[in-house]
Amino acid sequence: MSNPTIVNRYVHPHGAPAKGKILMVASSPAVSAQTGWPIGFWAAELTHPLHVFQEAGYDVELVSTAGGALQMDSYSDPTDASGYSAHDVISLGYMQQPWFKEMLANTRKLTEVQPDDYDAIFLVGGQGPMYTYRGNAALEKLFVNFYEAGKPAAAVCHSTTLLLEAKKSDGELLVAGKTWTGFADAEEDFADSAVGMKIQPYRIEASARQLPNTNFTVAAPFSAYAIADGNLITGQQQNSGADAARLVVEMLNR
Repeated sequence: MSNPTIVNRYVHPHGAPAKGKILMVASSPAVSAQTGWPIGFWAAELTHPLHVFQEAGYDVELVSTAGGALQMDSYSDPTDASGYSAHDVISLGYMQQPWFKEMLANTRKLTEVQPDDYDAIFLVGGQGPMYTYRGNAALEKLFVNFYEAGKPAAAVCHSTTLLLEAKKSDGELLVAGKTWTGFADAEEDFADSAVGMKIQPYRIEASARQLPNTNFTVAAPFSAYAIADGNLITGQQQNSGADAARLVVEMLNR
């Protein structure tokens, strides 16, 4: 893995001139009303796309819903005693890097950035977004700004909860007429069964299927699945982040 440095808040992956800047957004720490757990972002949904962006030569800035230090969901931490994500060597590698630790420790609040400074936006999922993204008018406005400017606008896993309500400037739902994906009900069933309780306050797939004039699709549970419909890019869950990031890069390279 390359050993980037942070310059002017942007992560520079190597010595070559950067192709552009990508804005990644993660949830600030929260507490689940369902489980009582401290929650935040899912590690692989940050690190795997970040790796794709860096390898493709793009600078990345990570911001958050409230600014400050971030907290990864414990089950996504490859060093967690549960062993749930012990296979995630990409996240483990990033966690050894001082610059990555600094990146997580000091994020700007999403309202502090100017969309014109970036070429794409990528929303990191996790358990936090179900509380910090849903109904977040500032994040909706930011995401829609990228989308309406024709830039890649990507969301993965539970971050797609934003799309249940985000509206374009004409008042129409952003996902109207769109095919998109997000965390599936079958995956929620698996997670709930694994921990013996209902984890989420609501379900994205069930909510999306209540929306008019939109096509929410899912693949087999926990398979890598990402969709581009125009410049809207969505990924189903944590195993889809890298594929969604590749779609962003392909769009930018065109």
